[in-house]
Amino acid sequence: MRSHLLNDTTAERYRSSVTEGIERVAAKLATTDRPFTGVTVDALAPRIEQIDLDRPLHNTTAVLDELEDVYLRDAIYFHHPRYLAHLNCPVVIPAVLGEAVLSAVNSSLDTWDQSAGGTLIERKLIDWTAERIGLGPAADGVFTSGGTQSNLQALLLAREESKTDSLAKMRIFASEVSHFSVKKSAKLLGLSADSVVSVPVDHDKRMQTLALAHELERCERDGLIPMAVVATAGTTDFGSIDPLPEIAELCDRFGVWMHVDAAYGCGLLASLRRRALLDGIERADSVTVDYHKSFFQPVSSSAVLVRDATTLRHATYHAEYLNPRRMVTERIPNQVDKSLQTTRRFDALKLWMTLRTMGADGIGRLFDEVCDLAEEGWRLLAADPRYDVVVEPRLSTLVFRYIPEAVTDPAEIDRANLYARKALFASGDAVVAGTKVGGRHYLKFTLLNPETTAADIAAVLDLIACHAEQYLGESLDRAS
Repeated sequence: MRSHLLNDTTAERYRSSVTEGIERVAAKLATTDRPFTGVTVDALAPRIEQIDLDRPLHNTTAVLDELEDVYLRDAIYFHHPRYLAHLNCPVVIPAVLGEAVLSAVNSSLDTWDQSAGGTLIERKLIDWTAERIGLGPAADGVFTSGGTQSNLQALLLAREESKTDSLAKMRIFASEVSHFSVKKSAKLLGLSADSVVSVPVDHDKRMQTLALAHELERCERDGLIPMAVVATAGTTDFGSIDPLPEIAELCDRFGVWMHVDAAYGCGLLASLRRRALLDGIERADSVTVDYHKSFFQPVSSSAVLVRDATTLRHATYHAEYLNPRRMVTERIPNQVDKSLQTTRRFDALKLWMTLRTMGADGIGRLFDEVCDLAEEGWRLLAADPRYDVVVEPRLSTLVFRYIPEAVTDPAEIDRANLYARKALFASGDAVVAGTKVGGRHYLKFTLLNPETTAADIAAVLDLIACHAEQYLGESLDRAS
């Protein structure tokens, strides 16, 4: 069994095995003509269930053949131009190369003696991102598993910086369309069920600052403690960006921690034409960025950044076997001193490889392309009488609803949209997402693929209409 260990004696086996796997994936990418096969859970589950994990195949080729049957053939391929659903981006080749390197070397980014240069590369990328944001010379941060963990850590720091032990009185303010991880974080931090105050949004799905001011005033009047305001730079459903400068002013006025969830909108940090949409982010106390959303990185590649590096001490614990206190005075850089995680992958390498190969401008051009595409898609939807589109996009998300000409019952229209989405997914021709707006079912395009065209959008809109009309026709037949 030692022949399977990666070391100096198995380097050639490693090369041949990985090459064989890469060739399989490359062949799938080259021949995939739709984002999904349409396989059902009932069809796929038995194929996986029948595999006996206690009876190995002992052969890489056989294992890859089996993998083709249970995974590769039916995987959902985000690189396809008609994958239009969630915040999953196609990935750039330099980042995939970085993934291969980091997996093989297998550095752990918790301590210097497990990573060496990896620690310094991650720190350099944190400094680069903080400079792009404009957080100032005292800024710092750490890579995380994703936006949910970043939001959790930011709110942990906000809780500790609030300098009070009264958890029941703490309040977090976020827009009604903010990410669900804000409420999840509040629960994990021991806050009360009503600790997250939902602030109304305007027509463009941006936090209403007047409403925020009223809520902050009411909080103080009621003897409660405003712990943090979470502004969103790129909401999951609408790509909307809260008015960051106005929110920053309110946070200064009330002495509240300002966190900006820019998990989606962080791509604007590299944009050549839209960076101004993030004006005000430089005043945040903490910022979430997800490179694996709008920097075209493989999952996971994310970070949380803070204006004041000393606030990261709230995540610091020392263990004699790992990061004893003496290492601080010895100036040994242990990233575990800043992180909620201990063992942690060298995910920063993917972004490093990308920046060193393509440059930030290259990433920015790709992100600008998908934002341009969203604007073109919005014009298509606005001009199409079959559809109601919610807001003009700021980033690359479109939320819309099929509105049949002859049907007025909102519940029936809901069912038609739900059916259309499910039928489209089952066909494998395209993948779109769904959400609710005002209690009604809507569909959603999240455009993160520069290879997607306006023609793709138009074709998918036709497919949606066709499926919805089919449902309505069958419904009418059943009624009669």
